Amino acid sequence: MRRPVFRLPPWLPVDGYILALLGTVGLAALLPARGGAATVADGASTGAVALLFFLYGARLSTREAMDGLRHWRLHLTTLACTFVVFPVLGLAAGGLVPHVLPPALYTGLLFLCLVPSTVQSSIAFTSIARGNVAAAICAGSFSSIVGIVVTPLLAGLVLHGNGGGFSAHSLVAIVCQLLLPFVAGQLLRRWVSGFLVRHKKVLGYVDRGSILLVVYAAFSAGMVQGIWHQVSPLRLLCLLGVEAVLLTAMLTLTTYGSRKLGFNRADRIAITFAGSKKSLAAGLPMASVLFGAQAGLAVLPLMVFHQMQLMVCAVLAKRYAARADAEEVPSAGPDGAGPQPPAQRPPSTLSNGSPSTNGPATEALPPRTRESSASVNARP
Repeated sequence: MRRPVFRLPPWLPVDGYILALLGTVGLAALLPARGGAATVADGASTGAVALLFFLYGARLSTREAMDGLRHWRLHLTTLACTFVVFPVLGLAAGGLVPHVLPPALYTGLLFLCLVPSTVQSSIAFTSIARGNVAAAICAGSFSSIVGIVVTPLLAGLVLHGNGGGFSAHSLVAIVCQLLLPFVAGQLLRRWVSGFLVRHKKVLGYVDRGSILLVVYAAFSAGMVQGIWHQVSPLRLLCLLGVEAVLLTAMLTLTTYGSRKLGFNRADRIAITFAGSKKSLAAGLPMASVLFGAQAGLAVLPLMVFHQMQLMVCAVLAKRYAARADAEEVPSAGPDGAGPQPPAQRPPSTLSNGSPSTNGPATEALPPRTRESSASVNARP
């Protein structure tokens, strides 16, 4: 007899994994790791980050990713939105310090603008909206790969003096914890990809558990140092408003900008969702490397923005789909008896109505599948 599975009600617009992340933050607030426990948590977090990026590399199909380069205009547009337009808007938000945002939250907001795009939710929303799913896979995967190098480099340029950025220690940490495991996963993919496919459900829990561990270690360090006393509820509300404006600006730019560049409807949908989103699972490990003990406040804007983008893009994707249905011209059936019903599309989200979140190259094809990269082998 199968055990009943707990599922969030479909009307609740909150990703269940986001609830797990919030629960982890609450645990860190009530029972932060101290002393020897903090040392163990930091070591486990470091190992979890390396494991995550090894799995990302092992799941990424190099051949299929290279095939996706043929649509280079779309990918360059998405990368420009992610690593040029977003950082420019983040720098412009510097004028809000200190009257609207305190420096600590602004640093996190600026870091949010440097993080690569998410993969799974971009694919899921593109599928719902009946856009170019293959392009969304490649665009999100390329963004994740490029972000391993570009995000730390941009952090070194724009976060100097704001509690993050490059140093000799962070450079070594990035190479050892992010780049080397990713390359090792690519090199060993030939031998381990079959194992990953057979055990993808178990490894999905490993992915998510690793990210929760990173969150717990980061927020525990923040609690021990008392950095949370720097932020008032009013400042958090201001952060929410600023991020709402940021998301609106990016959705507007990607929607109308892609139209001005001459992309067709399917490609415009892929650009809109891939170019306006940020990856929580890619950003959390990078923040732990770049900010160290100060990572708690640094990742808070990213966590808020991530949930916001899920809720807003879910509504937007359904509107795209409804518009596409309205524009369809019914065709007569083979017997001339009347129009055929439109082909049924597969569900593309989890049971609670939101796509789940996961790492850069592990976000999978919708529906209800694991987050992957451009590979079909295989989502804070």
